[in-house]
Amino acid sequence: MPVSPAMAEDLAAAITMLYEDAELALITKLREALAEGIDSPRWAEIKLRSIGDLRQAVETVARALQRDANGRVAEALATAYGRGRQAAVAELGALDIGRELHARRVLPNAPAVDRLAASYADDTRPLYQRITRAVLDVFRGVSSRAAGTQLLTGITRREASQRALDEFARRGVTGFVDSAGRPWEMAAYAEMAVRSVTARAAIEGHIDAMAEVGQGLVIVSDAPLECPLCAQWEGEVLSLQGPPGPRTVRTEHAVQPSGLRGLLRPPETVAVHIAGSLPEARAAGLFHPNCRHSLSLYLPGVTTRPPHHATPGTSYADTQRQRAIERHIRRWKRAQAAAIDDVARRKAAAKVREWQAAARAHVAAHEHIDRKSAREQIGRAR
Repeated sequence: MPVSPAMAEDLAAAITMLYEDAELALITKLREALAEGIDSPRWAEIKLRSIGDLRQAVETVARALQRDANGRVAEALATAYGRGRQAAVAELGALDIGRELHARRVLPNAPAVDRLAASYADDTRPLYQRITRAVLDVFRGVSSRAAGTQLLTGITRREASQRALDEFARRGVTGFVDSAGRPWEMAAYAEMAVRSVTARAAIEGHIDAMAEVGQGLVIVSDAPLECPLCAQWEGEVLSLQGPPGPRTVRTEHAVQPSGLRGLLRPPETVAVHIAGSLPEARAAGLFHPNCRHSLSLYLPGVTTRPPHHATPGTSYADTQRQRAIERHIRRWKRAQAAAIDDVARRKAAAKVREWQAAARAHVAAHEHIDRKSAREQIGRAR
């Protein structure tokens, strides 16, 4: 069976919930810390004295998140890698090498799994280092400005606190910049990183298994609503190893005559156009997060190009609009969690309903787009 990033989506979703739960916990702790004694004339003084307690609470959340996420990722990578191997076994089942591959036992701590787990831990380490500073910066900022806020601007400390909480709920833990220079907030980056690394584990398991039995060519599926990064690779044959760049080679036909006829005739060969190597295609964007494409074994002379999937009336931009609507829904649900009073809570709830209506309208207008309610949830409900 083909292998694709979708094979590991459920594993990534379960881990992403850890980050969303942590983000909700941080919002709740910050809200409670600011709201406690908010009507007291000594509120600012009390807040500055209680910063140590908040720091301790936030650091506890950060340590638990790092420990749990790294452990869950290691388990997920082993599972995804195993799924990729089993996909290769299923594809090769009609050949003798399929039975050979099935008989092999590969430990879940394969080198590829260990390498991916270490890479994930390194990539996400800055997130945990940023958490405490991000929360305390908001707390200090509101507390230090509270004394003069109402006199200078007419804004009460309750209003100032709610504004700061709303902004924190909207942006999350920010300040992390990836290797490409793009800024991220914690939950969004963690989701991207988890989905990428688990998808990669499934693909690594698949191609490692095929390489073990001498199969070196794969073909990319034709997926509906493809993005520009992937379009150039659709329906193309890729080599698992070898030089980058397109080339045409002659190779043995996958099905050769058997018996005496096969012994008397030289092996039949066919011309195969190879668009490039799999590492080259992945470096150019194939199998990015949310990629819809899959890989399957290419048998020279047997495998044909996949049919093109037309999606009239729907474009890749329409799918990205759906992702944007989902982010707005999650943003306002976080704002509900950050609400100090019922007024702010009702305002956030109204915004949630507004964007949920936008989601329904968008799906109704595009028959090739399905609504995924799980992507509109935050925390354990997801």
